[in-house]
Amino acid sequence: MTILILGLVVFLGIHSVRILAAPLRDGQIAANEKRWKGLFSLIAGLGFVLIILGWIAARPTAPQVYDPPTWGRHAAMGLVWIAFILLAGSNGPVGRVKATVRHPMLLGTIAWASGHLLANGDLASVVLFGAFLAWAILDLISAVNRKEPAPVVTKPIADVIAVAAGTVLYALFVVGLHRVLFGVSPMG
Repeated sequence: MTILILGLVVFLGIHSVRILAAPLRDGQIAANEKRWKGLFSLIAGLGFVLIILGWIAARPTAPQVYDPPTWGRHAAMGLVWIAFILLAGSNGPVGRVKATVRHPMLLGTIAWASGHLLANGDLASVVLFGAFLAWAILDLISAVNRKEPAPVVTKPIADVIAVAAGTVLYALFVVGLHRVLFGVSPMG
């Protein structure tokens, strides 16, 4: 469990700099954007690897915290599909969904974490998905409080692309990629 928690601290910590130390982040970007992005990616990548390795190691012996509802796996499938679509549409051109939702990556993370909490009740999963859920909610509150102007729709076709790309990636994960990467099949 130590590796999982360390990975969460590293990954979510670097992703929280904008929330906790925006002037520091902005100063680093102004000084050398490529250096900041490289350092950010290196730290986030290290955290991500630690999270995966920690969860895989901790899950087989993790005690059951709660019994997920019988419908939890079905709800998770729908929520994770929505999450993939939101994540696919978060970095591209602005379509109607991105303009309306404004923070698709954070809402996608909330859907992903919530779905996994509905399907998994072991301690390792609760720590992993609970941490991501809490972080995404806090980051969403922070983002809303920044009162950034609403993005203007530039490419309505972006919504179609996000749905198609998100659905294809989701299908790849369901069919086998999730089992290969994480040792668990969402299909049971």
